[in-house]
Amino acid sequence: MELNKKKDMIRLERESVINTMKPKLVAQLAYLIELDSDKAEFLKMCKRVEYTVRAWYLTQFEDMMQLYSLFDPSKKLQQQSLTLDNVDSLEQRFLKNLFKVMEKCNFKLLSDEEVDVAQSGKYLLNLPISVNESQLDSRLLTRFFQENPHENLPQFANKYVIFRRGVGIDRTSDYFIMEKVDMLLSRAWDWLIHLTGIRKIFMRKLSGTSSKKSTQMNEEVGNPSDEELYIERIRIENMDCSLRNLFGKNTIQEPTFEKIIVVYRRAASHSDKLQSDDRNIHIKHFKNIPMADMELALPEKKNPSLTPMDWVKFLISAVLSLVALKGSLEMPQADVWVAFAILSGLVGYCAKIYFTFQQSMATYQNLITKSMYDKQLDSDKGTLLHLCDDVIQQEVKEVIISLFILMEQGKASIQDLDYRCEELLESEFGEKCNFDVVDAVSKLEGLGIVLRDSLGRVYIPPMRRVNEIMGVTTEENVEKARQGLN
Repeated sequence: MELNKKKDMIRLERESVINTMKPKLVAQLAYLIELDSDKAEFLKMCKRVEYTVRAWYLTQFEDMMQLYSLFDPSKKLQQQSLTLDNVDSLEQRFLKNLFKVMEKCNFKLLSDEEVDVAQSGKYLLNLPISVNESQLDSRLLTRFFQENPHENLPQFANKYVIFRRGVGIDRTSDYFIMEKVDMLLSRAWDWLIHLTGIRKIFMRKLSGTSSKKSTQMNEEVGNPSDEELYIERIRIENMDCSLRNLFGKNTIQEPTFEKIIVVYRRAASHSDKLQSDDRNIHIKHFKNIPMADMELALPEKKNPSLTPMDWVKFLISAVLSLVALKGSLEMPQADVWVAFAILSGLVGYCAKIYFTFQQSMATYQNLITKSMYDKQLDSDKGTLLHLCDDVIQQEVKEVIISLFILMEQGKASIQDLDYRCEELLESEFGEKCNFDVVDAVSKLEGLGIVLRDSLGRVYIPPMRRVNEIMGVTTEENVEKARQGLN
């Protein structure tokens, strides 16, 4: 694929998550097996793998859910009669389990660098949104990261953490009337301050920074690798000012975080020490959040308003325009058209600020409502239940894919197995991912169904023997008993 350096591109790393649903995965792989006897053994093996993996994690999940029942916002911790020291220990234990589950689900902590890249552009949300940090507790996560160090922690990690997984694309088609007016006024204003020479004074530093960032992005885009993915941002402010673009419908595009999970605790409402009723831990689960609009998922947001920088720009522009207007009128031969252009520019700029802010506020309210009803998948205990099932599904899919490759293609080194699994996912399911072959092989070894030769290559015995090694599971016995009763 040839990459255009002039386009606004975002570079993303391929992730280990397998998005294909397990029933579809099993059905398609079984279809590829020629012999009916092998197909039957493979389907039996798939069920036994899922039953066994689910049993592996049952105790861990039950422990995590019982711990969270102490911090569930829908329940009262006071009823448990626990000391504050005991609660401190239990909440840290819960967080440790939660982070392990997140890792197994292939969720990653959002870093400062990723936040900067996400917020470097604008999509539907054009207001500065910030978190009211005074409403968030800092003791919970500060203590956790002191006891469990992590690399590349974001600067807000003491207040809240954001996990992200998967990327997608969001497209919106509309006439974008106010956005186009804003774009035209911005370009007209840029032309005016360029004409008067103001840009040379106030924009020199900003231009140098933008040029440097642009050069860095172009260098990155010019050297793509197989492990990276590039997605283009299409925005109104970057489009050509053609009649077709100005008066027709336009489609803008923004990469999305496919899944986002936010973990935080609200600050205590009284005293300097957390009481038992302040121990609630909130877990919010969102889907398909545009990167440029990721503020929608932030906790305890402040009400948006014009930023101090907007007011500074407005006042400086007004003063400079009035000075220029006065100077042009005091000249021996005053140019009425120059004075009119300066006055029109000032009025237009004021109108731009007012109408843009009003439109952005309306859009913000709409996006907040949409995020609550359409993009929020679940919260608190419901999110944990979803994560528990997600861990099992991911682990089972990794084992099934690696077993299928070893069954059909025979012995393979770890590197070859990794390549073959990724090739299978891409050719049969159209999915590109960074297959976690090390984790898959470790689970095969835990099941006792993989062997190694003298060269270190892994292989499995015939599928019938694999099923014999795994043995009949409790679920299969229950199913047989149920069929006997019917």
